[in-house]
Amino acid sequence: MSDRPYPARTDPLPWKLADVTPRWLTGLLRNRYPGIEIADFEIVENKNSHTTKLRLRLALNDVGVAAGIPERVCLKSNWSGLRTGEICEREARFYHLVSTTHRDRFAGAVPHAYYADWDGAGAGNGVVMMEDLGESPGAFGSSSDHLGVDGVAAGLESLAVLHGALWGSPATDAPWLAQSMDTENDTEQVIQFWNYIWFNLTDPDYEQAVPRWVYEHPELMNQALDELSAYERERPGPKSLVHGDAHQGNSFLRRNGERVWLDWQLVRAGSPWRDVCYFIVGGLTVDERRSADRDLVEHYRDRLVATGAQGVPAADGAWQQFIRWPAYGTQAWLGNINQWGQRSGLEMVRRQFCASDDYDTVGLLTNGKLPRRPFVPGEGALRLAPDLQRQLDERLAAR
Repeated sequence: MSDRPYPARTDPLPWKLADVTPRWLTGLLRNRYPGIEIADFEIVENKNSHTTKLRLRLALNDVGVAAGIPERVCLKSNWSGLRTGEICEREARFYHLVSTTHRDRFAGAVPHAYYADWDGAGAGNGVVMMEDLGESPGAFGSSSDHLGVDGVAAGLESLAVLHGALWGSPATDAPWLAQSMDTENDTEQVIQFWNYIWFNLTDPDYEQAVPRWVYEHPELMNQALDELSAYERERPGPKSLVHGDAHQGNSFLRRNGERVWLDWQLVRAGSPWRDVCYFIVGGLTVDERRSADRDLVEHYRDRLVATGAQGVPAADGAWQQFIRWPAYGTQAWLGNINQWGQRSGLEMVRRQFCASDDYDTVGLLTNGKLPRRPFVPGEGALRLAPDLQRQLDERLAAR
């Protein structure tokens, strides 16, 4: 039996933008809205990266209008020509879960979705039709935005809503929902992205921001990530829904101050501290974080409890989990390339490593422990994109 939401749909979802037509969209939406018709649509914008964001203006019939579908929507899928694993399917599953079963629990912290579907059976493709936030009053976040302590506190309140919505729910045990730090995307980043990490480490500006131990003992980065992964998998719960990549560049701030979380391609089930640490450390200057981190963790914890979440760790327990998570943020941002869209990679790296040093994260995770596996820089690593390889070769030759 298929676990697709609309088994009556027998045609696979398209992989090419040329196949996305009003007729196709009409047939798709009729799985949920019988009698709907899209007479035509206008492409307002097509943005391709790892996924496709296709902003449309629809010509809807009365059935579509009565269903509450607006004229402006955004389709998200994979029509970029890149095969990106199952991230589109995973995101579609998330939006279907939220939009059909638990919408009220998320209280505006997730974009409104009108339709979500996926192929399943290992195909990996999925599609979501959601509100067009580009038309909404507000602004998309960027990792370079300065939020200040109050802005981060407000963002943590929205994360508490997300985490509290399915806190301890059987929905977090769904077979499709990966467990946090128990997937290749989570646990293998230092190994797989080593060439991208090395690209940044050879940049003179990064050399001023990254501590010497990374250059002298890079294996500690992988060991710390391995230990963090084991630590997270051993947590007894309760589990929550985890965004997995909760920096402000993956959010939209409505004019009323409500933060909406986007890009659910890394959604996981696990403890919330992955999101909380990533957002606090990345959203504050080093001095702001040093002055307010404990208060912010407690502020988040109080708001999580206020959602009705049971079994939330006490203040000391929450802090002990929080200070381990820079082991994830350091390597994630060090393997990030600015050309991928976030323009403040260097500052994010500096903030993450400063937090790691302040909390002695690496020592906390690795002291007295042998590595779980050998690490040889470059073995098993993804190749650099050709333009980046040329830059690296030129940089090394100039030394």
